Amino acid sequence: MTHVSFVKRRYLALWFPWLPAERLARAGRTGSPERPLVIAEPVKGALRLAAADRHAEALGLLPGLPLANARARVAGLVVEEHDAPADRRLLERLADLCIRYTPMVALDLPDTLILDIAGAAHLFGGEDGLVSAARARLRRHGFSVCTAFADTPDAARAFAHFGTDTFDALPVAALRLGEERETALRRAGLYTVGDLACRPLSGLAARFGAEAATAVRRMTGEAESPIAPRRVLPPVEVERRFPEPVARTDYVLGVLADLLAEACRILEARGEGGRRFEAVFFRSDGKEQEVFVQTGTPVRHAAPVVTLFAHSLARLEDPLDPGFGFDAVRLAVPVTEPLAPGQPDLDRAPPPGPALDALVDRLAARLGPERLLRFHPCNSHVPERAARLRPGIPSGDWPVPPPDDPPLRPLALLRPPRLLSNVVADVPDGPPRRFRLGLHFVHIVRAEGPERIAAEWWRRPGLTRDYYRVEDETGRRLWIFRHGLYDREETNPRWYLHGLFA
Repeated sequence: MTHVSFVKRRYLALWFPWLPAERLARAGRTGSPERPLVIAEPVKGALRLAAADRHAEALGLLPGLPLANARARVAGLVVEEHDAPADRRLLERLADLCIRYTPMVALDLPDTLILDIAGAAHLFGGEDGLVSAARARLRRHGFSVCTAFADTPDAARAFAHFGTDTFDALPVAALRLGEERETALRRAGLYTVGDLACRPLSGLAARFGAEAATAVRRMTGEAESPIAPRRVLPPVEVERRFPEPVARTDYVLGVLADLLAEACRILEARGEGGRRFEAVFFRSDGKEQEVFVQTGTPVRHAAPVVTLFAHSLARLEDPLDPGFGFDAVRLAVPVTEPLAPGQPDLDRAPPPGPALDALVDRLAARLGPERLLRFHPCNSHVPERAARLRPGIPSGDWPVPPPDDPPLRPLALLRPPRLLSNVVADVPDGPPRRFRLGLHFVHIVRAEGPERIAAEWWRRPGLTRDYYRVEDETGRRLWIFRHGLYDREETNPRWYLHGLFA
């Protein structure tokens, strides 16, 4: 019998009850017991409270209250305009701050973070140690937070918002079904999630809608409720945490080399190589510094990647500053590709392709990928549009012709193509036998083709091209084309020289 074990998911919810007010406090706009702070927004033509600081909430000024009523209750209110995009940006920065605890951090707008801590809590001595570390760090940054653990993200969020850890004490408002359904549930005598969970959900769906039954199933774990992490989990990720902050940069770089070796062993076991390596250095004061390198071909040897990181760190405008010390280093390989084992030559000489790729990788790491131009393949049959000069390392692969076959196209093209004159052909739609190029006549002894390339109709109307690979009596091989189909698109099509074969 085969036993299959599943990792139990555990979620930590971080609720920031005064997030807008604390954002304003960081900008120097705060309230006081005598003049509490409220944040207002227009709702259906009237101003209502979107948020309030703790002084205003202590006076009963809660979100949803009309601003006129709030001013009638409390004189001297400090009123600020609600800025939802600024609150979201702040929540995203807090999510990035919490990535040090787990890479699976999701936003639950407008003021909550959901952390998937399965397999991460033991790094901090258990769940209590993890939440204590998170609370302490967020407090140092000036944020108040309410926390709760649960087996589902919906339950964790509800427990954090309502300050309980049981469904029997959790009000139906935690299901977020809307005011109308919540009122209907309370009128039916159903006040808590526990009241709903102990009843047949089919009857609940028939009376209050399928959304109500689905919300209960998601809360209790009977239905899936996946989160959308802000950061996609990479195929390979390794990290090292330090019991005490480390202020020696050289030691941290040595740890990075060890992590690269560990990541390469994982890649080798997977039969893959990395194309992008990202290192994140976590400082004890909450700041993070990210450095990445890219390679032109898949790599799973640590030594060349260590060299690339050294070049990338050397060209940073702001050098790697430990501040009060690093407390963790994380290495991720977000882009991987299959990589088969290679057989070295008998003379141990490296093949020219990988050597060139390694040189390009070093130049990109030392100068910056934006300063290195390479031809990138483009999805176009038109020759002059089949490649573009762009910064960085190309993301696509060039088509490789079969071995021992002559190239179908020359490496370099003439821009613009040169017009041929006095073209003589056996038949009007066949290859030419003679033409004039500059001051000289060229006699063709061999011709191969045509390769017909139609115009890209989605750009603009154009003429069809018939390309021929021809050889003259001196052995030169040329790439010429007729612009337009004879007697269908053009009465007298013109001929052009577009490139020369080496």
